[in-house]
Amino acid sequence: MTNQEFINKCKWRVSDYLNKLVGKETACKPENVFVVWQAKALQNHKAMLAAPGRYNDRAYYFEFTYNGNLNETYMDVYTKDKNVLFKEALIK
Repeated sequence: MTNQEFINKCKWRVSDYLNKLVGKETACKPENVFVVWQAKALQNHKAMLAAPGRYNDRAYYFEFTYNGNLNETYMDVYTKDKNVLFKEALIK
């Protein structure tokens, strides 16, 4: 599987997951899903993806792993629990 094929499949799976989650077919389109990070080692792929906006009042983050030996893709789904602000001291 090429990098682009892997990413296209991941984007489609994110879109499908979020659309089923909210019960709306067009809540998230694959072209709106973006790649945060990706890597390829030998026949394996890994990528982190996200979609803009909130779904069921939550932000989601997706991790995909493709095992080229077994021809299997795994998806882990994460949600944002909170945003914590840290005020940093200015360095002079």
